[in-house]
Amino acid sequence: MGTSFSTGHIGLNVTDLDRSLPFYTRAFGLQVVDEGRDEDRRWAFLGHNGDLVLTLWQQSDSGFSPTTAGLHHLSFRAGSLDDLAGAEQVLRELGAEFVHQGVVAHGEGAASGGLFFTDPDGVRLEIFVPSGAERAPAPAGTAPTCGFF
Repeated sequence: MGTSFSTGHIGLNVTDLDRSLPFYTRAFGLQVVDEGRDEDRRWAFLGHNGDLVLTLWQQSDSGFSPTTAGLHHLSFRAGSLDDLAGAEQVLRELGAEFVHQGVVAHGEGAASGGLFFTDPDGVRLEIFVPSGAERAPAPAGTAPTCGFF
């Protein structure tokens, strides 16, 4: 085929745009690019540095289900461990539910790692660094960083 592709943007269904919009703008530093506020058709386009990153569609009547086909988790890459520390503080202010406490490595001895948490609808989210997490604890228990849960 010869053509390479990259991710354009991610679209998520949400139950309550008024709840999800401030969560995603604060948690990831995204800006509202466009928004639809019709009574029965609400949506928001979120971007960063002129690029569309995420679209939110208020059209779900229940939260995330890991047993339904579709999104497994959404991951964002951070520039440094300091960025992760700042993100963790914001997420705690937002009342995010963490899958693991603090930064964990992707696995035993892995250099990559991050924060693992859920959005207001229970969608699994991750903010990671590709290296620098060598000293972070490895995940334990029934909640892996990526994989089956």
